[in-house]
Amino acid sequence: MNDELAPQSPAAALVLFSGGQDSTTCLAWALSRYERVETVGFDYGQRHRVELTRRAGLRAGLARLSPSWAERLGEDRTISIEAIGAISETALTRDAEIAFAADGLPNTFVPGRNLLFLTFAAALAYRRGIADLVGGMCETDYSGYPDCRDQTIRAMAQALSLGMDRGFTVHTPLMWIDKAETWRLAESLGGAALVRLIVEETHTCYLGERGRRFDWGYGCGECPACKLRAAGWEKYRAGQTRAIA
Repeated sequence: MNDELAPQSPAAALVLFSGGQDSTTCLAWALSRYERVETVGFDYGQRHRVELTRRAGLRAGLARLSPSWAERLGEDRTISIEAIGAISETALTRDAEIAFAADGLPNTFVPGRNLLFLTFAAALAYRRGIADLVGGMCETDYSGYPDCRDQTIRAMAQALSLGMDRGFTVHTPLMWIDKAETWRLAESLGGAALVRLIVEETHTCYLGERGRRFDWGYGCGECPACKLRAAGWEKYRAGQTRAIA
């Protein structure tokens, strides 16, 4: 069938998949629920674009974890939107020290990033006949980014549905849980094997550092993303220890 005219299917989902912990957990979440799951990543000139190199291995690793996941895992695409990096003066798109601005936001905030991600994802989903988008946005453990907030995501879903005259739903499985609960969600979806895959293969560090191996994975250990992931891991592991005791 020509996917230019594909009708929307409630059995399909498109996951915004960066190659990080959160989006990998969201991909596993979608694979456990939908008959067909496609993925899309975005190259926006990010300083930590090493995350994009992790995507293929992670998709292969998820497929190995479950025969049903392997059957459900569909096409993958990477979309270049480097213009956003060219017009952004941020620590994610420039070689700059990570710091906080006067408004309290860290300079890792890339204005409009998630809005553009969702717009491009919806345009792709429109062509592919997919009504459900899945993203790792969260306002429980986050850096205060306004485009990660639930209100923003709900408004975007409405705007996309109106602007494309198709009903889109944006699912955010991590919106109201912290990083420790994200690790627990991964364990509930794919057991210890999925947790190991996330530790070894995903990328979180804003600096793109993969030279150091910590219990929670690879990174610099000092940037906000590494600290958040590390703190979540410690809380998750502490909970496991209490459960065993």
